[in-house]
Amino acid sequence: MHSFGRRKSDPWGFAVVLLAIGSFMMLDVTAYAEPRVGEPAPDFAATGIDGQRVKLSALRGKTVVLEWTNDQCPYVMKHYGSGNMQALQREATGDGVVWISIISSAKGSEGNVSPAEAAELTKSRNAAPSNIVLDESGMIGRLYDARTTPHMFVINPQGNVVYMGGIDDKPSTRQSDIAGANNYVRAALKAVKTGQPVATPIARPYGCSVKYKPQNS
Repeated sequence: MHSFGRRKSDPWGFAVVLLAIGSFMMLDVTAYAEPRVGEPAPDFAATGIDGQRVKLSALRGKTVVLEWTNDQCPYVMKHYGSGNMQALQREATGDGVVWISIISSAKGSEGNVSPAEAAELTKSRNAAPSNIVLDESGMIGRLYDARTTPHMFVINPQGNVVYMGGIDDKPSTRQSDIAGANNYVRAALKAVKTGQPVATPIARPYGCSVKYKPQNS
C-alpha cells in the first residue's frame, strides 16, 4: 500500500491526508449541490457591477430574487421588451425585496457583457434590479443549477428557497402571452409577504440555455 510518504514516527500523518482529501471532496460536492425548496439557498459572494460586494448570506432578513438573464435571448427580450420584467422588479424592490440579476454567459458567448455594457443595458431598458452580478466563470449559475434565461429563484427572509423555475406558465417568446400568464414569481413574493405557503414552489424553467463556460476549459 502506498504510504503517502508517512514515516513510522508520524502515526497521524495518514489520517491527516485522508481528512484533507475527505474535506476537499465534501467542499466539491457542497459547491455544486442543487438548491432545494424549503432548504437554505446556496451561499455565494461576488462583486456587482457597481463595485459593491454581494454576499447572499449577508442579506438574511430580506426577501431575495435571483434572475438569470441574457439580453440576446428571445425569451428575455419578451419580458424586457414588454416592460414586464422591469415592472416586476420595481414592484418587488418597492416592497424591500433585493433583486439580483445574474449573467452567467461565458466570455465570447451570447449574452456576455462587460460591467459598463451591463450598466448601459440597465439604463436603456429602464430596468430596476438591486444589483447585477457578472458570473463569467459560471460558478454561481452551476451552484444554483440555473438552466435557462430567465430562470428565477425566490429566497425568503430566513434564507430558504421558496420558489424556483420559470417566471410564469407561458413558455413562449410572444409578448401577447404575458397578460394571461400566471406569474409564479409575483405569486411567490406575495405569499412570502403575507406569511402564506407558496402555492407553486417549483415550475419548469423556460428560455434559452445558459451559455456556460465549458467545465474542462
